Order: sequence, then structure tokens, then C-alpha cells
Amino acid sequence: MSEVSVRYMIEDVPAAIRFYTTHLGFTLEMDASPAFGSVSRDGLRLLLSGPGSSGKRTLPDGRTQVPGGWNRLHLQVDDLQAEVKRLQAAGVPFRMDEIVSGPGGAQIIIDDPSGNPIELFEPF
Repeated sequence: MSEVSVRYMIEDVPAAIRFYTTHLGFTLEMDASPAFGSVSRDGLRLLLSGPGSSGKRTLPDGRTQVPGGWNRLHLQVDDLQAEVKRLQAAGVPFRMDEIVSGPGGAQIIIDDPSGNPIELFEPF
């Protein structure tokens, strides 16, 4: 199986590791807190770059790499309603008030502790 890596800018690496392993079923690969961590799920390796990591250094033109935006992980789930209830009960922040449905399925977007979005998607 091939593996895909995605890098997220993180403010608090231990909080991000707890979030992804506790709420979204990721497995811890490496904890080099506070600078870096990596977690994996279903062939995806998520690189968590915190303060002091090489992946989050200031760019040559002076811009800083920060979390957030709208590019996001897209995680498929079997029962979106149940996932929403479970994550709401755990206090996970949502970017949307309601599940949105489209031609291919239903989705909702949550935030990790640093404000990076994760889309939960249930196909029809």
C-alpha cells in the first residue's frame, strides 16, 4: 500500500496528537513534541509541524506558515450523523452548524486544536 503525507501547521503538537488519535482514529507514529509529530490512518501520514520544526520555519520572503485556511483532509465515515453526535459530545469545534448534502454525499467540517479543517464525508 502506498502512503500519502500531508503537512499541517500546528500551534500545539501534543494537543494535535491527542485530537487526531482520540477523535479521528489516527495512530501515533512519532512524538517529537513540541516541534513535530506524525500520525497515520488508512495510508495517510499526517505531519504535525509545530513551533521549532523545519517544516514551519519562516519563509525566505518573511511570511510565516500558519494553520487554518480551507484546504483540508477529507475523511470518509460510515455514519455521519453518529460521528457528529460523538464529536459534539467531546467538545470538538465545528465550522458548520449543519450537515450539507450534495450530489455525492453529505459533509461537515470540524477544526483541529490549531484551527486546521477536517471534512467528514459520508457518500450516498
